[in-house]
Amino acid sequence: MTELRAVARRIRSKNAGPFWITIDVFCDSPDVLARVAAGLPAERVADYLQLDASQLKRFEMPGLNVLKFSFPRPYTQGSLRDRDMHGAQVALLLETLQV
Repeated sequence: MTELRAVARRIRSKNAGPFWITIDVFCDSPDVLARVAAGLPAERVADYLQLDASQLKRFEMPGLNVLKFSFPRPYTQGSLRDRDMHGAQVALLLETLQV
């Protein structure tokens, strides 16, 4: 097994509106996407991010070689408890997952 950051071209996270965050895993080829998709089922990612699995949405986009995860933000964007206004730091959490 290898860390996700070693096989993915890019991993990024961002806001998907003020109430959701999305993580995009960009792959260089359909083969890499298949490997990443097989290694990151929604239940595993939800458990790793300490989310309820029913709240995590997983999308495979084979035409773009992208795997996407979306989930509700723990706090509304810009609220007093929000520690990552742009949602950009969440991607770092997935980089060391083994695929």
